[in-house]
Amino acid sequence: MKLLNLIRWKNLLMIALVQLLIKYALLEPFGVNTSLNGVGISILILATICIAAAGNIINDISDTETDAINKPNKLIVGKNISEKNAYNLFIIFNVTGVGLGFYLSHLVEKSAFFSLFVIVSVLLYIYATYLKRTLLVGNIIISILVALSLIFVGIFELLPSITSLNKQTQLTFFKVIFDYALFAFIINLLREIAKDIEDIDGDYKAGMNTLPIAIGRERSKNFLIILNFIPLLGIIYYINSSLYKQPIAVSYFLLLIVGPLIYNSIKLFTAKTKSEFHHISSVYKLIMLFGMLSLLLYKFVILN
Repeated sequence: MKLLNLIRWKNLLMIALVQLLIKYALLEPFGVNTSLNGVGISILILATICIAAAGNIINDISDTETDAINKPNKLIVGKNISEKNAYNLFIIFNVTGVGLGFYLSHLVEKSAFFSLFVIVSVLLYIYATYLKRTLLVGNIIISILVALSLIFVGIFELLPSITSLNKQTQLTFFKVIFDYALFAFIINLLREIAKDIEDIDGDYKAGMNTLPIAIGRERSKNFLIILNFIPLLGIIYYINSSLYKQPIAVSYFLLLIVGPLIYNSIKLFTAKTKSEFHHISSVYKLIMLFGMLSLLLYKFVILN
């Protein structure tokens, strides 16, 4: 169980779920030309979660000092798993993920795609060991990497299957995937900032330069309130322009995405304690989940 917590199994499960939804709830129902069969998408998912697991491990190794202050009850490296064993697990997951990426790239006859797995692996290491200590850069990088877990499906499923006849269709569905990736980027960025406000005490003692440390807790909170309106207004615009004829879809987005975003906006005005910011961070995670689950609407609502 400690190993599962170390690799953040719930986050890995969400990655796998989203990649499956993109294939089987978005692409397959519309008969889009894809490159991966069941085995292929399984390899892509396994490669992605192995590299993500390695990133989570190296992140925990680098965060031992701050976690001892911020999350003493959740400390794993150095307490339940030795640092040496954690490094060994980091290498095993990384090699496995990159190796599977190499195989998959040759499977779709796009060997250059292999470099994507290497780049993500390297960025996760640099993020954990250096970038996360840098003002906003670390937050942006990790949010980009979260978005890439969605875009990877589009890259491996759609791009190798493009022909002169289906180019427009392939690019249209790639844009849908990109829009979801953009949503994931924004929500994850908001969550990262909320987590930084939550963890300000431990991060300060560890010499990190996060946004709350640089400009203060109150200003960071105000900045987060402003940023929160970006996805809120974006989703409202999307509902008004694309979903207004689909009452089930409109209800879903209003209740499970717009509602929680408004809730977080209200909570942010009064939030002061560590537990309150942890709650706000958890709500962002739920918003991310419900946003990804909305992919099911393409099959069960839009096609009917």
